[in-house]
Amino acid sequence: MSKRNSKAIKEIRHRRVRRKVAGTITRPRLCVFRSLNHIYAQIIDDSNARTLVSMSTLDCQVRGKTDGIGKSEKAEVVGTLLAEKALNRGIKRVVFDRGGYKYHGRVKALAEAARKAGLEF
Repeated sequence: MSKRNSKAIKEIRHRRVRRKVAGTITRPRLCVFRSLNHIYAQIIDDSNARTLVSMSTLDCQVRGKTDGIGKSEKAEVVGTLLAEKALNRGIKRVVFDRGGYKYHGRVKALAEAARKAGLEF
Protein backbone atom coordinates (compact mmCIF):
# COMPACT_ATOMS: atom_id res chain seq x y z
CA MET A 1 0.00 0.00 0.00
CA SER A 2 1.53 3.31 -1.06
CA LYS A 3 1.26 6.49 0.94
CA ARG A 4 -0.57 9.44 -0.54
CA ASN A 5 1.37 12.63 -0.95
CA SER A 6 0.08 15.99 0.27
CA LYS A 7 -0.99 17.07 -3.23
CA ALA A 8 -3.25 14.01 -3.58
CA ILE A 9 -4.72 14.58 -0.12
CA LYS A 10 -5.46 18.23 -1.01
CA GLU A 11 -7.15 17.12 -4.23
CA ILE A 12 -9.39 14.69 -2.31
CA ARG A 13 -10.28 17.42 0.20
CA HIS A 14 -11.00 19.85 -2.66
CA ARG A 15 -13.35 17.42 -4.41
CA ARG A 16 -15.18 16.78 -1.14
CA VAL A 17 -15.70 20.51 -0.58
CA ARG A 18 -16.81 21.17 -4.18
CA ARG A 19 -19.46 18.43 -3.98
CA LYS A 20 -21.18 20.44 -1.26
CA VAL A 21 -20.47 24.03 -2.36
CA ALA A 22 -21.89 25.64 -5.50
CA GLY A 23 -22.36 29.29 -6.38
CA THR A 24 -25.66 30.66 -7.65
CA ILE A 25 -26.80 34.05 -8.90
CA THR A 26 -28.18 34.98 -5.47
CA ARG A 27 -25.27 33.49 -3.53
CA PRO A 28 -22.03 33.15 -5.55
CA ARG A 29 -18.99 31.14 -4.48
CA LEU A 30 -15.90 32.81 -2.98
CA CYS A 31 -13.04 30.61 -4.16
CA VAL A 32 -9.52 30.80 -2.70
CA PHE A 33 -6.25 29.66 -4.25
CA ARG A 34 -3.06 29.82 -2.23
CA SER A 35 0.39 29.52 -3.76
CA LEU A 36 3.71 29.65 -1.97
CA ASN A 37 4.02 33.45 -2.15
CA HIS A 38 0.62 34.76 -3.23
CA ILE A 39 -3.09 34.35 -2.54
CA TYR A 40 -5.89 34.69 -5.07
CA ALA A 41 -9.64 35.02 -4.46
CA GLN A 42 -12.57 35.06 -6.89
CA ILE A 43 -16.31 35.36 -6.53
CA ILE A 44 -17.85 33.01 -9.09
CA ASP A 45 -21.39 32.44 -10.34
CA ASP A 46 -21.34 28.71 -11.18
CA SER A 47 -24.76 28.68 -12.83
CA ASN A 48 -23.49 31.04 -15.58
CA ALA A 49 -19.82 30.01 -15.27
CA ARG A 50 -18.67 33.61 -14.80
CA THR A 51 -16.20 35.28 -12.49
CA LEU A 52 -17.89 38.31 -10.96
CA VAL A 53 -15.08 39.76 -8.84
CA SER A 54 -11.44 38.82 -8.38
CA MET A 55 -8.52 40.04 -6.29
CA SER A 56 -5.00 38.80 -5.55
CA THR A 57 -1.75 39.94 -4.05
CA LEU A 58 -0.56 40.62 -7.61
CA ASP A 59 -3.20 43.33 -8.26
CA CYS A 60 -1.91 46.89 -8.38
CA GLN A 61 -4.38 47.97 -5.65
CA VAL A 62 -2.91 45.41 -3.26
CA ARG A 63 0.78 45.74 -4.17
CA GLY A 64 1.03 49.30 -2.88
CA LYS A 65 -0.48 48.36 0.49
CA THR A 66 1.47 45.16 1.14
CA ASP A 67 5.10 46.20 0.95
CA GLY A 68 7.07 44.77 3.87
CA ILE A 69 4.28 42.80 5.58
CA GLY A 70 3.79 39.07 6.05
CA LYS A 71 1.69 36.68 3.97
CA SER A 72 -1.22 36.50 6.43
CA GLU A 73 -1.46 40.28 6.54
CA LYS A 74 -1.44 40.34 2.73
CA ALA A 75 -4.32 37.86 2.77
CA GLU A 76 -6.26 40.18 5.10
CA VAL A 77 -5.75 43.08 2.69
CA VAL A 78 -6.94 40.92 -0.23
CA GLY A 79 -10.03 39.84 1.73
CA THR A 80 -10.91 43.41 2.67
CA LEU A 81 -10.49 44.78 -0.86
CA LEU A 82 -12.37 41.83 -2.37
CA ALA A 83 -15.32 42.44 -0.02
CA GLU A 84 -15.37 46.16 -0.85
CA LYS A 85 -15.30 45.40 -4.57
CA ALA A 86 -18.09 42.82 -4.17
CA LEU A 87 -20.28 45.17 -2.14
CA ASN A 88 -19.87 47.84 -4.85
CA ARG A 89 -21.17 45.30 -7.41
CA GLY A 90 -24.15 44.43 -5.18
CA ILE A 91 -22.88 41.08 -3.86
CA LYS A 92 -23.55 40.73 -0.13
CA ARG A 93 -23.89 36.98 0.49
CA VAL A 94 -21.45 34.31 -0.68
CA VAL A 95 -20.59 30.69 0.04
CA PHE A 96 -16.97 30.06 0.98
CA ASP A 97 -14.90 27.54 -0.98
CA ARG A 98 -11.59 27.01 0.77
CA GLY A 99 -10.28 25.12 -2.24
CA GLY A 100 -9.09 22.03 -0.41
CA TYR A 101 -6.90 24.01 1.97
CA LYS A 102 -7.32 23.68 5.70
CA TYR A 103 -9.19 26.59 7.28
CA HIS A 104 -6.27 28.21 9.06
CA GLY A 105 -3.47 30.67 8.36
CA ARG A 106 -3.85 32.73 5.20
CA VAL A 107 -7.17 31.19 4.15
CA LYS A 108 -8.71 31.98 7.53
CA ALA A 109 -7.23 35.51 7.52
CA LEU A 110 -8.75 36.22 4.10
CA ALA A 111 -12.17 34.86 5.11
CA GLU A 112 -12.35 36.75 8.37
CA ALA A 113 -11.22 40.01 6.74
CA ALA A 114 -13.94 39.62 4.09
CA ARG A 115 -16.53 38.99 6.83
CA LYS A 116 -15.35 42.02 8.76
CA ALA A 117 -15.59 44.17 5.62
CA GLY A 118 -19.26 43.23 5.15
CA LEU A 119 -19.61 39.96 3.23
CA GLU A 120 -21.96 37.36 4.71
CA PHE A 121 -20.95 33.69 4.56
